[in-house]
Amino acid sequence: MPNIKSAKKRVLIGEVRNARNKAAKSELKTAIKKFEVAAAEGNRTEADGAYKVAVKKVDQAVAKGILHKNTAAHRKSALTLKLNQIG
Repeated sequence: MPNIKSAKKRVLIGEVRNARNKAAKSELKTAIKKFEVAAAEGNRTEADGAYKVAVKKVDQAVAKGILHKNTAAHRKSALTLKLNQIG
């Protein structure tokens, strides 16, 4: 544990940011999983809605600095390919 007051503050700020990032990552994973389930079932209408939510979460993760923009592009591309495979 740090002794300097500013260092103590930095530890607390880091914990808050870590919790915030963890929650955002969890939301992202949940949205992607919901799309995957809908795509696996072959339910086009449900998959469309889940796709829009998942893409939005990916974009938000980039804006928050959780994902790199190229990683986000790769994930969105993969989601789009899966969506297009559904009859």
